[in-house]
Amino acid sequence: MNSPSQAQIQDWHAHVYFDAASRASAWALRETIERDLAGRMVMGRFHEKPVGPHPMWSYQLIVSPQDFTQVVGWLALHHASLDVFIHPNTGDSLRDHRDRALWIGQSHVLNLAVFGAGN
Repeated sequence: MNSPSQAQIQDWHAHVYFDAASRASAWALRETIERDLAGRMVMGRFHEKPVGPHPMWSYQLIVSPQDFTQVVGWLALHHASLDVFIHPNTGDSLRDHRDRALWIGQSHVLNLAVFGAGN
């Protein structure tokens, strides 16, 4: 089995998790991210329901490999009480979400069934 190389990482997704009780904090962080990290990421939609494999409400940041260190470092220092799920995109969604993921804050159990696999 060939191991993937870093060159196979097309980009990274960082998903900020929140719920009804932390919605205001999540929105405030989103606004700060858009200000402080402008040009280093692309902001996704603000989902107030679980979407895809994500067990909580979330929004996504798309980060280039070149900006990964700065964006993830910033998130590590500024996420406050919110949890952040980070994964590469190599074309293998199951492995990217299950085996190659990083967490800032608490980890959560993903719904991997969306990829045709069990948890």
